[in-house]
Amino acid sequence: MKSTSIFDLENWREITATLARNKTRTFLTAFGIFWGTAMLAMLWGGSQGFKGVMSRNFAGLATNMGAVFANNRSISYRGFNKGSSWSMTVQDVDNIRRVAPYIDKSSMMYRSWVNASYADKSKSGSVLGVEESYTSLMEPIVYEGRFINDSDEASATKVAVIGRNMATELFGSESPIGKSVNLANVYFKIVGVAGQRGEASIMGRVDDSFIIPSSTMRRAFNRGNTVDAFMFTSTPGHKPSDNAQYIRRTLRGAHAIHPDDEHAVEFFDASEMFEMISGLFLGISLLALFVGLGSLMAGVIGVGNIMWIIVKERTHEFGVRRAIGAKPSDITVQVLSESVLLTLVAGIAGVCFAALVLGVADEATLDPINGKAGFQITFATAMIVVGAFFVLGTAAGTLPAIKAMRIKPIEALRDK
Repeated sequence: MKSTSIFDLENWREITATLARNKTRTFLTAFGIFWGTAMLAMLWGGSQGFKGVMSRNFAGLATNMGAVFANNRSISYRGFNKGSSWSMTVQDVDNIRRVAPYIDKSSMMYRSWVNASYADKSKSGSVLGVEESYTSLMEPIVYEGRFINDSDEASATKVAVIGRNMATELFGSESPIGKSVNLANVYFKIVGVAGQRGEASIMGRVDDSFIIPSSTMRRAFNRGNTVDAFMFTSTPGHKPSDNAQYIRRTLRGAHAIHPDDEHAVEFFDASEMFEMISGLFLGISLLALFVGLGSLMAGVIGVGNIMWIIVKERTHEFGVRRAIGAKPSDITVQVLSESVLLTLVAGIAGVCFAALVLGVADEATLDPINGKAGFQITFATAMIVVGAFFVLGTAAGTLPAIKAMRIKPIEALRDK
């Protein structure tokens, strides 16, 4: 009898015939493998897509952003009672910029709620007063025209960037660029239309606001020398909180705030929020991997079981083969080939099914601004999943193959 080779066409025909003898058992085992690979691929690709969907809420928001706000005092100090208020000033901002060593870009910020009107249309909305560096904090999308620049800030020009939703409400399909809008009885010339990428915002959504220079905000809306908030990004290699001690020390010294009063100077560090979100995504990915591997192992166990049953059923056949000259390696190749075929065909089908499902989910969650969420697996990941199942499926068929190889011809021939 000639040796059995894994590349022997007759060998593969025999394998196919063997698996076809019990179609129900073969189908159920193949389905277990199919579902195991599909679940692993879908859970892994799905976790990445979920991360993409959630990340959209923070799109455009600088991950190294910090913010400082003035709150009421929580501790009485130097004649100021608990609960008394204080206000941050332009001079405070200048001092912070001078003493805080890890500030990169920064902007004073103001917010007021006004009634806006153009022609016979009116709409209530917010006005945000910002500096040019605001674009480094929020990264807005400029759909038309331009954004606030340093020249506008220096000369306190009465110009405004209108949010996309606000522009639709007041101007409809008409371009607002170059037109004047009435904001609380003060006229501003529209120089741009802007919006934001995600849902997270700084003191108000860009799409629903008017954005004007901070210097203009102080003069036109009688803000004097006060500042509503101070936003900044940290220098590379540092967190926004690395500036906290310098900022608090500056503000406490200027406004008689108790050294232990943490409430009076509210500090926000966006990097801490992003780290927490990253940890959540990591946990979800690990859970998806754990559940997927569980499904994969269930399929592998199914391969092992069917191989044991096949070896048991074919004990007499293997004995005859050994008696007429088949080598132990021929029997081993025969059994392993059946395991490999079952694993590869069902595994590849499972990955293809998962890719199809993830593709549909990716198209369904398509965002016109941020694109696709990422419900997909790369070709390399797909090959890793199939490869893992191939290795484990082969391993599952190894023990039955060894058992078949050790069958003694005489004992096998007596088997009924």
